[in-house]
Amino acid sequence: MQPNTLSDDLLLSRPQVEVHFGISRRFLETAAVRGDGPSFCKIGRSVKYRVADLRQWIEAQRVNSTSEGSAA
Repeated sequence: MQPNTLSDDLLLSRPQVEVHFGISRRFLETAAVRGDGPSFCKIGRSVKYRVADLRQWIEAQRVNSTSEGSAA
């Protein structure tokens, strides 16, 4: 299933985010600690990412040149 066919309200685990969006589990873990990654939900011990939040975060990372640096 491609990211554009996923429901916005669907909750994905870190391994599922890696498969569908190509964002590594390691990056997601590190970004969660730093507070600069996509929003996530803690459900018990599980960490879940809403597809709509992932899409919004990815869009916010857009830059037009390498001199702009990170948009986050």
